[in-house]
Amino acid sequence: MGRFFLIQILLLLSCKAEAQSSVLRIADSLYTYGNFTKAIENYKLHNPKEDVYVKLAKAYVGIGSYDNALLNYKLATEAFPEQLLIKYEYAKLLAKTKKYKEASKLFEALIVLDAKNPNYYYELGLATEQIRDIKKMSKEKIDTVKKQLDNRDKAQAYFLKAYEMDNTHQKAIFKLAKFQLVKRNYETSRQYINVGLNSYENNAALISLKAQGFFHQQKYHKAVLWFEKLLSLGESSKFIYEKLSDCYAKTYRNEEAIAYIKKALKFDNEDTVNLYNLGLLYEKEKDYEKAEQYISLSITLENYPLDKEYTDLARVYNYLKQPEKAIKAYKNALKENPNNVYAGFLIVHTKADYYKDTDAKIKLYENFIKHNAKSPFLNMAKQSLSKLKKEQFLKGEEKKQE
Repeated sequence: MGRFFLIQILLLLSCKAEAQSSVLRIADSLYTYGNFTKAIENYKLHNPKEDVYVKLAKAYVGIGSYDNALLNYKLATEAFPEQLLIKYEYAKLLAKTKKYKEASKLFEALIVLDAKNPNYYYELGLATEQIRDIKKMSKEKIDTVKKQLDNRDKAQAYFLKAYEMDNTHQKAIFKLAKFQLVKRNYETSRQYINVGLNSYENNAALISLKAQGFFHQQKYHKAVLWFEKLLSLGESSKFIYEKLSDCYAKTYRNEEAIAYIKKALKFDNEDTVNLYNLGLLYEKEKDYEKAEQYISLSITLENYPLDKEYTDLARVYNYLKQPEKAIKAYKNALKENPNNVYAGFLIVHTKADYYKDTDAKIKLYENFIKHNAKSPFLNMAKQSLSKLKKEQFLKGEEKKQE
C-alpha cells in the first residue's frame, strides 16, 4: 500500500512539474511574439515565483507598466543578489524612469562588484548628470546651481573612466566630445571624435558633432564636408539641411543654399524663419519676385514683432520698382515697432526717390529734419536736402539764362 501511494505522489509531482513547464513555455512564446499581457497572465501562474520575476519585469516593460517592472526587478535582485545582470537591468530601468539617485547608487554598487566594466561607469555618468537637487535649500539658488555643476563634472569623470577603460566606447566618447564642444574647446572635442571615428567611421552622432564644431568655428567649407557625410549615411533631417544652407550662404554659394533651405522646408513648410531666409537668399540672387513671395509669406504666418521683416520686404519692393508697396511695408514696420527710426527714414527716402517734383522732395526732408532732431539718420537727411536744394538752384539758374 505504501509503495502504491509513493508512486501516486511521484506521478502527481511529475504532472505538476510538467504543467508548470508547459505554462512557462506558453508564457515565453507569448512574450517572444509581443503578446506581453497574455505572457504576464501565464507567468503569474508559474511557481516558484522567483523564477519568473525577471521575465515578468521585462513583460511589464513591454507594455509600459514601469512601476510593476521595477517591483519585479527589485524582487529578483533580492532573490538572486549575486546576479549582476539583473541589477544592471534594474538600474537602467530606474534611470529610464528618472529615478536617477536610486540608479546611481545601484551602478556604484555594481562598480564595487565589477570595477572593470566600462559600461557601469558610462551608465553611472548618465544617471549622475541628470541628478537635480530638488530640495528647497535655505541658502541662495546658487547652491542648487553649484550642485548641478558638480554633478555634471562627476558625470564627465565617469564618462572619462569608461573611455580610459575602453577607448572604442562610442557612447562615452560622444558624451566627452559633446561636453567639450559646448565649452567651445573645439580641438579637444575633435580629438575625442577622431578617436571614436577611427574605431567606427560611420558614427553619425560623432560626425554631427564634428560638423557642428567646424560650423561654430566658422570653418564652413569643412563643415559642409561633414554635414554632407551625414546625408550620404541616410541621415537627412531639417537641422542638417538648415546648417548646410547656412554654410553655403556664408560661402557665397547661394544656389546651393537655396536648394538646401527648400529641403528643410519640406519638413515644415510653414517655418517662418526658413521662409524668411529663403526670401533673403533670392534677394541676393536678384530674383526679387520670389524674394517678395517668401518674405511676405513668412510675415503672414508669423505672430511676433515683424519690423525687420517688413523693412526687408520694403527693400525688395524698391528693387521691383514698386514704391507704393515699399512705403506701405515701411509703415507696417513702424506699426510693429514705432521706435524703428530706420524704417521712418526709409519712408522719406523712398518717397524722395520716386517723387518727380523737387519741391515735394525738399519738403519731405525738411519735415523729417524738423521732427527727428535726435535721429541717427539726421545727417543723411541734411545731406540729401542740401543736394536737392543745390539741384533746385542750378535749375533756376538755367531757366534765367534761357
